[in-house]
Amino acid sequence: MKFPGQRKSKHYFPVMNRDPLLAQLTIQPAPVNTWICGIDQTLVDIEAQVDEQLLADYSLPKGNSTVIDDTTAQRLYQQLQQQQLITGEFAGGTIGNTVHNYSVLADDRSVLFGVMSKQIEVGSYAYRYLCHTSSKVDLDYLQPVNGPIGRCFTLISAEGERTFAISKGSMDKLTPDHISKPLVQGGAALVLTAYLMRARKEDGIADAAMQAIAYAKEADVPVVLTLGTRFLIEEDPKFWQNFIREHVTVLAMNEDEGEALTGFDDPLQASEKALEWCDMVLTTAGATGLYTAGYAEESEKRETAHLLLPGSIPEFNRYEFSRPKRKQDCDNPIKVFAHISPYMGGPEKIRNTNGAGDGALAALLHDLAANNYHKSRVPGSIKHKRGGLCYSSFSQICKYANRVAYEVLAQNSPRLSRGLPEREDSLEEAYWER
Repeated sequence: MKFPGQRKSKHYFPVMNRDPLLAQLTIQPAPVNTWICGIDQTLVDIEAQVDEQLLADYSLPKGNSTVIDDTTAQRLYQQLQQQQLITGEFAGGTIGNTVHNYSVLADDRSVLFGVMSKQIEVGSYAYRYLCHTSSKVDLDYLQPVNGPIGRCFTLISAEGERTFAISKGSMDKLTPDHISKPLVQGGAALVLTAYLMRARKEDGIADAAMQAIAYAKEADVPVVLTLGTRFLIEEDPKFWQNFIREHVTVLAMNEDEGEALTGFDDPLQASEKALEWCDMVLTTAGATGLYTAGYAEESEKRETAHLLLPGSIPEFNRYEFSRPKRKQDCDNPIKVFAHISPYMGGPEKIRNTNGAGDGALAALLHDLAANNYHKSRVPGSIKHKRGGLCYSSFSQICKYANRVAYEVLAQNSPRLSRGLPEREDSLEEAYWER
């Protein structure tokens, strides 16, 4: 596993440049396997630039997410092709994007649970999904189904508003018996999306997700939930509050989803409110940047060396150099917040906003998994005497998540095609000489 974030190579762990003579006297630790598990509705994202009339023709509410039947999806796809409106076709799905990006960043394994068509033809949607997924993502546990996987049309209006039309196909047919208990319980985290709970009872994927959550909680594996869309959350915010309180360790959301969940339009206040139900929150806030929030032990708090920031909570980032912990692991828990503005002010040209949050979450998951990896390789480290949810501080996780989100915004695909650069052009040469 690669060390999370942009550090110099000498900061990768565990350190391998040992004295060759001492190495002969030292028992070398056995290799450690680290992975995360995710459950997703396997689908292909089809992006197209459209006008208002096309949305009206298919009765698609602008800015909303609508489920359409397979026949309508095929008719829409053919029209988009004939009018040459399609700008890209990518393997998609919130969790699919997240585990792919995690594997690219960590250069390590992730496991995806979902479905896949039994019969795959060259050029089909299933074929595109496999082609655009990292080889580090373990797809061996996908459940074979008769029929197509899902299609998600991202229809972009002239002003940039995104409207989603989803053709489910067989993407919700995952059954609980295809969830591997050893894999879930041996992983560093289980990551899910709120979309899974919207599936029909008879389709099975919601039951599969609940089975995986039960396995994870039994082994004390962190459960990570990303909210997906505000329209789903605002239908029944009380349900989601209770769901998060009961099952979730880490919550990922954007400012709109945060408002739907908590009633606060301020991302900082929404993050603080969400801490009543979970242990850590990642909130992306568009042009404002992103926030992390969570708990730290009072006796282990570390003050920031950065400028103290104003906000609805004055000087809220005072202890952002502290490491996240689960609230239950703290004797005297304190709330800790961190914020960072968009990296380099954001890309000169934003090519894609679909997936930036997934990229940020992948960075957080990398740091969380790295903590498990380091603990198993260097169990005597002072870092692990009192335990911790992540390897790095709130501030460092902000920086890393922000950098990954920038990379996604600057490209057309929601999935990274390569890891972050080894040397950042924005850092002075003197930094690399230290």
